[in-house]
Amino acid sequence: MQLYGNQNRDERLERFKKICKENGFKLTPQRLIIYEELISTKEHPSTDMLYKRVRKTFPTISFDTVNRTLLTFHEIGIANLVEGTGNPKRFDGNIDKHHHFQCIKCKKIIDFCSDSYDNLQIPPEIQSKFNILNK
Repeated sequence: MQLYGNQNRDERLERFKKICKENGFKLTPQRLIIYEELISTKEHPSTDMLYKRVRKTFPTISFDTVNRTLLTFHEIGIANLVEGTGNPKRFDGNIDKHHHFQCIKCKKIIDFCSDSYDNLQIPPEIQSKFNILNK
């Protein structure tokens, strides 16, 4: 079992820039700092957590800008959205194929990779009754 993605920061930034360009997504200083903060942590931060971090470097940035940017990152495939029951949305800058465990007490989320989990088959009766967001 592997806990984290294989790409280093520079490789992730290059992939980020390439995906932004492919999607016609202008690379602004705000977007870059939000992405850098997102990939610098393994915490799976909420919008509020990232907003507080980004404001240290970019004090004029708004919460709405951080929130909309993170949602757009998810839409264009450069961040994953990690939702749990009753918790704020959390974001993950690691877009390599992986899974999550979340502690029910402290709410910490960890990444893990597992070939056996990658190959789980979703039963047809589940697929017919529910929308499967990630496999």
